[in-house]
Amino acid sequence: MTERLYYTSDATMGQANVTTCIAEPDGRYAITLDRTLFHPQGGGQPSDGGWIGDVAVQSVISRGDDVVHIVEQALPLGETLLRIDAAARQYHARLHSAGHLIGMAGEQCGWRPVKAHHWPGEGRITFAAGESAVLPEAEALLAIISAWQVEALPRRMAFEGGLRLVAFGELPAYPCGGTHVACLSEIGDVTITQLKLKKGEMIVRYSLLP
Repeated sequence: MTERLYYTSDATMGQANVTTCIAEPDGRYAITLDRTLFHPQGGGQPSDGGWIGDVAVQSVISRGDDVVHIVEQALPLGETLLRIDAAARQYHARLHSAGHLIGMAGEQCGWRPVKAHHWPGEGRITFAAGESAVLPEAEALLAIISAWQVEALPRRMAFEGGLRLVAFGELPAYPCGGTHVACLSEIGDVTITQLKLKKGEMIVRYSLLP
């Protein structure tokens, strides 16, 4: 089982031990570490990029309880240095946190978030209608979000029943395994690029400047 350091740490550099190095069918190698700073693809978020030693990490995926790092060349077992692409990590964290804010703003308008996608250029939150759902204007959602950002609410995390919960200030917590900003003021300007009703669902598309 890989210890997922990114659950509790924002560090982008640290030490770990290579525990396995297995050839993949495509000629690349799957590297397993005893602990990792790399966020794997999943939960609507792309994987981190970076380096194990001097070797670039091309993708990161979950396989059972392990986090597997895909690289082009074999690595020796033992201690190594991990370095995360810090700029990409921060952008992904901003996108993911912005998605949570859109989800909470939609809930204030009577909608329930059911699906989320936080990839660069593809940000999208899908909502199901609650009993009191009213289709809001994009400006109304942005006003709610902006008020939270002005307060610079800090991130808080907790673990309950095997779930990692992420929240900001006293706002509701969402079960989430992704990376997030430490404070809402780090997100920057959120742009809602589309808000539409389709087959009874509200779909909100959004973006951030890198």
